[in-house]
Formats: sequence, structure tokens, C-alpha cells
Amino acid sequence: MTGTITHISAYYGTFVDAPAFDQPLRLREQCLVAVDGSGRICLVQEQCADPLGCTLERFPHLSRDDVTLVAAPQCGFFFPGFVDTHIHASQYPNCGVLGDDSTLLDWLSKYTFPTEAALSDLAWATQVYSAVIRRTLAAGTTTACYYTTIDTAAAQEMARLCASSGQRALVGKVCMDANSPEYYVETAKEAVEGTLALARYIEDTLASPLVRPVVTPRFAPACSRELLDQLGDISRANNWHVQTHLDENVNEIKWVGELFPEAQSYTAVYADHGLLNDKTVLAHCVHLTTDEVELVRSAQAGIAHCPESNTALMSGECPVVDLYNAGVQKIGLGTDVSAGASCSILDAARRALDVSRHRAMHSGGDKLSLAQCLHLGTMGGAKVLSMDQEIGSFDTGKHFDAQLVDLQSQESKLDIFPWQVGAQDGKSAAGPQPLDTSEIVRKWFYLGDDRNVVRVWVKGNKVK
Repeated sequence: MTGTITHISAYYGTFVDAPAFDQPLRLREQCLVAVDGSGRICLVQEQCADPLGCTLERFPHLSRDDVTLVAAPQCGFFFPGFVDTHIHASQYPNCGVLGDDSTLLDWLSKYTFPTEAALSDLAWATQVYSAVIRRTLAAGTTTACYYTTIDTAAAQEMARLCASSGQRALVGKVCMDANSPEYYVETAKEAVEGTLALARYIEDTLASPLVRPVVTPRFAPACSRELLDQLGDISRANNWHVQTHLDENVNEIKWVGELFPEAQSYTAVYADHGLLNDKTVLAHCVHLTTDEVELVRSAQAGIAHCPESNTALMSGECPVVDLYNAGVQKIGLGTDVSAGASCSILDAARRALDVSRHRAMHSGGDKLSLAQCLHLGTMGGAKVLSMDQEIGSFDTGKHFDAQLVDLQSQESKLDIFPWQVGAQDGKSAAGPQPLDTSEIVRKWFYLGDDRNVVRVWVKGNKVK
């Protein structure tokens, strides 16, 4: 194998990741991670004092000129790229315009549908989608599961932009042929044909290893039984991902019961139409019943937890720990732009921690830890998207999807004082002690933002 490697990118310093939900953060200092020309990690060596020497020892056929060394700063670390399991790229212009009394259904009517309909103008779509990709990459999101609109050409443009920007993405054309405004609706035939056209464009024309199609029924109320059946058929026939919404809002759940009286539950609607499987991404899942939890668990479907939008629309608090303990162990984070106002999964992780603690305060039970929230934003999201063998942690054989975090980056809003990084300046040893790695990570978690993300890589290629 080593004979086929002609160049190594050697990353050195502190590596932090969260490979397991029920384990603390994995902190590896003086760690070397070597990445080959295909963007895969080919060596992880801890306690390495000489990264260049360690690399050449492992790959003796290489010379010093064949190794590019990237070192983490003194107050920084490498962290896996974030995975956003639920984001509406088309709604980005509406970030921050949420009304005080907005709930899900009136939010859709007043803000969402008019904005999405307008993006049939490709010039507008290109402007909006380019901004979303730029913002998410800047915030360290290396993989995103995107909703676009019902317009096929605009969805194809989104896929093209993701590929050209180097972001790993699932891109879906929204499908909706029922209970939708006259100016923003399609037939079942148009929805299926558009979905197939997008998938052909992604797989055959674009042919990027980073971009994949995802079948996207908006949510059950916006889809006829005929459309749900056909989308289920094509998703299974082609082994494509599926994304949709589930049990977000109490009024929404009641409406689904009225529209689909034959179904045992909202979740059962998707199961009955062949849309619930191990490649299904279910956004929200705030109000699952015990039977629905079992349906999701047995199907091995994934949940996209969207704490910011659930709070903003007062939809409820997703019981993440309870779901995990009940056997639903594919749970990630979604920004849910634009009901979620931020494109940052780090923001979503903070909100997940807050929501969990509020839930614990008023309802009892366990709360999420900081490490668990970071797991949800990385490896958890990778599991939801069935990509956990490829991304989500720093392990040999995985793609190097990563961000370099620097707490002392230019214009950082974090203040780091000299004694916190070991410069005592003659002061007594009894004074404040330097921050250890776990404390540095905590400071970043609570205070960091895109200004602290100084570099981003997807499959070994630098995209920021």
C-alpha cells in the first residue's frame, strides 16, 4: 500500500473528537494524523514528538519534500467537520425575521412558501445557495443535508454549487402536491420526474463523489398518497436517502391524523408508503409516541434534532436522551435554517445543551453533556446520514473532513490570558493554572464562532 502513496499531508497537534455518544471526548495531544492523496487518513500516531520523522519512518519511500506539515496553534486543535442533518438552503434569506407569535404552519404560509417560490429564478437561487454554502463552510460544516425548492433546475444548481465549493452534501428537490398554495405546488408526476432528473444530474452529469441525491417529500400533509407511494418506490429501487419532517408541532400532528385516518400514527404514514428505512432522515421528532419510537428504532432511521427552531416556533423539546435510551441511536443535529436563525452547528450544539437542561429542570431525567452535544454534531450526524464509516471522527481509513480551531485567531471574541496558556511571568505557582485541553474545548464550545475556524478540509482538500 505504501508504494502507491506519493504525498502525505501530516497534521500535528491536539486532536479532539467524540466518536461515541456514551463516552467522554477523545483528546489526543502531540498526535500525528497522516492523510494520503485520496483524502483518507492512513496513519494516526499518538505521543509523537517529531511529526515529520514519524511520517518518514512509516512511509520510508517518501522524502521530506513529499510531506506537507500542518500544525495546530498553541491554543487550538483539530476537530471533525460538523454534519448538518437538516437545513433548508432556500429559506436562508428569512433568517432572523421570525415573528414573536410564529408557529410552524403560519410560518410556512407567511415566510417560507413565498421565498421558496421566488427561487425558481436561477439568478436568485444561485445568490442564495452560494451564500448558504459559504456560511456553513465558514462555520466548520463539511457535510450538509439540504432541502431546496420544488424547482428542479434550482435544485440542480444547488448540487453544482456544493460540488464546486468542495462541500459534502445531500441535495433534495422538495416534493409537494397537496395542501399547498396555488402559486407553489406541483403534480405528483412533476414531483417524481423532477426528483429523478435531479438524481440523474447528480449521479451521471455532476458525478461528484461529494454530492448525493436525497428523496424529499416535504412532510406528509403536503403530499398525496400517490406521491408518497411513488417516492417510496424510487428511493428503495435506487437505495437513495429520504428526508422529511416528523412530529414537530402538535397542530401538525393533529392535521396528519385528519388527512391520513387509516394510519396508526404520523410515523406510520411514512412506513406505510415505503419511506421509513435506515437511510431516512426525520427532522424534529419532538412528540413521538412510544409506538412511533419503536417504528423509528426498528427501521434504523435517523433523527435530526433541531433545538433552535423547536424553541423559536415553540414546537417543544425533543427528548434526545430518552430516545437514545429507548434504542434510537442515530441522532444528529440540524440548524433548520431559517426557523433556526444560525447556519452554525456549534450554535445548534449549544442550543441542544440548553434545551436538554431546561427539559431536565422541569421534567426530570438525564440531560445531555457537552461531549454528547458535540457527538451529535459530528459522529451522530454521520450515523444519521449513513456515513459513519466515512466521516465523523479521526480514525484510520476515514476521510479527513476537519476544521482547525484557534482560540486566539484574529478578531476572535474569546479572550485568552497569558497565564491560561502557561506563561506565569514569575507569578506564584499557587495562582491560576493553565487551561488543559478539555477546558480549552469548553471555552470554544460556549464562546467560539466562525472566527475561530481558521481552516476547513473536506476529503483532505482545503475549502476554507
